[in-house]
Amino acid sequence: MLLFTLSLLLSCSMIAQESHSYQFTLEDCIRYAFANSYERKSMELTGKSLEATYEQSKMQRLPSLSASAGQTINNNSEGWSTSGNIGIGSSITIYQGGQISNTIEQSRLNLERNAVQMERYDNQTTMQILQSFLTILGNQELLKYQLEVLKTSGEQLRQGHIKHQVGTILESDLLLLEAQYYSDSNNVVDTRINIENNLLDLKVLLSMNPTDNLAIVTPDTENLDELRDNLPSEEETVSLAMQAMPDLRISDYDIKIAEKSLDMAKGNYLPSVSANANVGMGVLSFDGNGRKQWYSTPSESAGISVNIPIFSRGATKANVKKSQISLEQAQLDYEQTQLSIRQTVVQAYRNVISAYNAYKVSEVRENAYSKSVDAYNMKYQYGTITTVELLQQQNNYLNVLNTYIQNKYSLLMKRKILDVYMGKRVSL
Repeated sequence: MLLFTLSLLLSCSMIAQESHSYQFTLEDCIRYAFANSYERKSMELTGKSLEATYEQSKMQRLPSLSASAGQTINNNSEGWSTSGNIGIGSSITIYQGGQISNTIEQSRLNLERNAVQMERYDNQTTMQILQSFLTILGNQELLKYQLEVLKTSGEQLRQGHIKHQVGTILESDLLLLEAQYYSDSNNVVDTRINIENNLLDLKVLLSMNPTDNLAIVTPDTENLDELRDNLPSEEETVSLAMQAMPDLRISDYDIKIAEKSLDMAKGNYLPSVSANANVGMGVLSFDGNGRKQWYSTPSESAGISVNIPIFSRGATKANVKKSQISLEQAQLDYEQTQLSIRQTVVQAYRNVISAYNAYKVSEVRENAYSKSVDAYNMKYQYGTITTVELLQQQNNYLNVLNTYIQNKYSLLMKRKILDVYMGKRVSL
């Protein structure tokens, strides 16, 4: 039993040692995710594989070189004999309908396309992290206000007990104050749970150990008017996004790759020309009487061969047709991607304008209801309003406060996503 307890304590100690603590800004989160994402590492490995393919395709222009050696044992009427030979051969493709050049170019395009795909993955990951990060910030700000509300309701409950004892309020009013206090306490607990769940979601996006301690650095989010003031025009925003978003460049690469595939298919109609050369000579051998001989006279040969395709049972024609269809499909996809980007960016731009207006309205309402609650608390202390009126006004303020916080971080998220579309660095 003692050994088991010690083993358990040791295991717990090792687990504790493996956990780390982090305090991250938004930029830290993005950097950590890029460095530790398994999917991103997989894309990097794919890039290395494509780079190896590209380098190998360039070597196809060079001649091949091989050496051979052999020894043969023969048995005939004269007895056993052996013979051997060695040789060196080389061959080179002189012309192959442009296939080598097209293969090299297609390999290069595939390598570059993978890099742009990684850029698109980075953008998508950035937006996911941004949304998760701002959700945590919003809940943390909500928790701060909820704790203040809980403190106020706790004081109201304390005063309520005193007033009930001296007979200035009814028992029903005291019960309402108790119910409000426990409701505010429950709100605090729920928000804290939400924050922990939000942090766990963020750790997943960062490929971080879920047992690690993660705290986020709260940026300055007091002055959000600059988000609207620094916003380019809609036309300029769309223009920047068309240049920056990787989706359109990926579609452009798809067209270029399809064009090379079509050229390669058409190349099968053309003849191919290759040249070869060989040098060989005999080596030590034994005849049936055990006498050894050397065959040192080399044999040399060289030649050029031409392969002319005449009839491929329709295979080349079908491949050309299918490649042409693939090219037309890639061109259609490009047009569709171009339209989708415009629609997405225009909608995102107008969402920012709408979110800013909603934020400003809710900011004014929050400020007004905050002052109203202070006034109602003063009136309640002097007994000029009922408990029901006080609690109703407090609940109204909480609803307005929730709307204000939601609109605030919704504006931040939508505005920063627009920055991602325009290819700008995201920071808070």
